[in-house]
Amino acid sequence: MSQVTGADTTQADRAGAVPEAAHEIVERALALSRADGCVVIATESSSVNLRWATNTLTTNGASRDRSITVVSVVGRSFGVRTASTIDTPAGGRGARPGDMAHPTDADGLAELVRAAEDAAREADDAEDYADLLGPTTAGLGAGGGLVTAGGTFTDPAARTGTAVFAAFARDLAEAFGSARAQGRRLFGFAQHDVTTTWLGTSTGLRLRHSQPTGSVEWNAKSGVPGGSVWHGQSTHDFTDVDVAATDAALRSRLAWCERSVELPAGRYETLLPPSAVADLMIDLYWSAAGRDAAEGRTVFSRPGGATRIGEAIGPAGLRLFSDPADPELATTPFVTAASSSSMSSVFDNGLALGATDWIRDGALAALVQTRASARATQSPVTPIIDNLILDAGGSASLEEMIASTRRGLLLTSLWYIREVDPEVLLLTGLTRDGVYLVENGEVTGAVNNFRFNESPVDLLGRTVQLGAATRTMGREWADWFALTRMPPMRVADFNMSSVSPAS
Repeated sequence: MSQVTGADTTQADRAGAVPEAAHEIVERALALSRADGCVVIATESSSVNLRWATNTLTTNGASRDRSITVVSVVGRSFGVRTASTIDTPAGGRGARPGDMAHPTDADGLAELVRAAEDAAREADDAEDYADLLGPTTAGLGAGGGLVTAGGTFTDPAARTGTAVFAAFARDLAEAFGSARAQGRRLFGFAQHDVTTTWLGTSTGLRLRHSQPTGSVEWNAKSGVPGGSVWHGQSTHDFTDVDVAATDAALRSRLAWCERSVELPAGRYETLLPPSAVADLMIDLYWSAAGRDAAEGRTVFSRPGGATRIGEAIGPAGLRLFSDPADPELATTPFVTAASSSSMSSVFDNGLALGATDWIRDGALAALVQTRASARATQSPVTPIIDNLILDAGGSASLEEMIASTRRGLLLTSLWYIREVDPEVLLLTGLTRDGVYLVENGEVTGAVNNFRFNESPVDLLGRTVQLGAATRTMGREWADWFALTRMPPMRVADFNMSSVSPAS
């Protein structure tokens, strides 16, 4: 039985030390290794944020951090240890403005490498054991991965700063003025992060990638009971965040709240916006481990160790896929794994990622497979990728779908989603910040909140309309998975299992 050694995290605050480049730390850690194989992953992140409440900016912040993860392979077992820094504030003890704390001194890095090796010696043989990948086996093409789209391995970290918010903050101030004049209150949080990752192995791989990720969440409130609405958006650089358009949409939804309608639990024709669809599809994706399915433990299992690959689970034309090179949702194009699980393997570090169809033309086409699980199940290697896209070729906007609805519910967002039964992927959760009644093509009022019980896999089979896919961000999983493009969805009989007192 394999044993995954937990990653220990330590804090280093050595103000005044000259910061060492992350790629140099990777090389030094690899040189220190005495294991049969070694993987070193360094990440350096910089982030900025803004927070506002009651039409006023309240706080802003900035931080930088660095982490070093060492994966040591001894025989057929492995051990993992991680050290992370804290940022050094400008003017701090012995620091120069802009300096970061030194992540590890010579003794500290050697101790980290030795600790990973000790953990590997104490661990059982790993079920997912495989030879570490090298320049000719990682699937990275010419150059052995020495150069990636993010620059050369020796390039410094990419960074963000408050300038990313310049136009956004100016437009936000105008929205505050409008909200005050109209008796509305705006609350929200915006953040932008740039994380650069360096991956080096004892087999010669040297990879680097810089990932910008931004998000903004809004909550608008009025004085009427139930007058609360939410909107969220992911972004690479905030140039596509239209504050005026968002404020107008929030204002429109608050107007719908002026009439209140009480409805009982039951099954309703329901329009799900892209953000709600994203939350449900992310849950589906995270449940799509090929190993778990082959072991009979998930919604994608069939009796006798088979899976549902090839089975229709959605309407014809539906495609659920991931693509690290997607222009709108670009993400890390190679595997970085600091632990092993049914969804990832430390032995796959550096493996090239490509576009993967999970559902093709409505049929299940692939499950998440590491090299080890792919061997065991005789399947293609299809690692998990950090974006997700659902598209069925629809062209209708959510507004056009509302206009064609005789009577149904319109949701804003889903909240507190939890798994009830993994064998059918039954989920339960709450509606929040806006459930509306649609009658004869118009929104006629706000409805009480509900608890729902639904399976996203079952929903795909009962979907009666999918609109145009647009970039979106789920509310429940925004902090963990922000890169999604989803369509609005019409379900004929969405199960509102009980009325919720949440407001």
